[in-house]
Amino acid sequence: MRGQPQLRLPRKAINVWRLQHAIDTLLLALVPIGYYFAQRYIFLSFYEWLTWWLAGAVVIYGIVRIGIWPLVQWRRFRYEIFDDEIDIQQGVLVVRRTLVPMVRVQHVDTEQGPILRRYKMATVSITTAATTHRIPTLFLNDADSLRDQISKLAAVHEDE
Repeated sequence: MRGQPQLRLPRKAINVWRLQHAIDTLLLALVPIGYYFAQRYIFLSFYEWLTWWLAGAVVIYGIVRIGIWPLVQWRRFRYEIFDDEIDIQQGVLVVRRTLVPMVRVQHVDTEQGPILRRYKMATVSITTAATTHRIPTLFLNDADSLRDQISKLAAVHEDE
């Protein structure tokens, strides 16, 4: 039986995910706020207690998504690059282990959104004919090196 992949994401990934989840939670908080104003000024027959229930649900969601989930997600995500395949393990409740053969790799990208750019990090996207696999939140230099390494290994296997 094969052991777990050995490489982990940088610990700074936890901060990046917390920031991303905080933005998601703030957007979700618009639901109870909107309901409150609708109940208060437009639809007077709406239940007031539902506003507080929605606000409590958003607070619990935020505590889990911002405080707990990124740390657990970081502990579970691992990857490793071999000469003939890429091994990615991810997932918290359902753990998914993916082996991507180098002969199936069509192209490799690095991606940066505004939050990743702020932290000087990037995501490596590995595209096959079937789907795209991602190794998220690597430091920019590491992501560029990994992209180049996978590209070289995939080209070698294509030549064979």
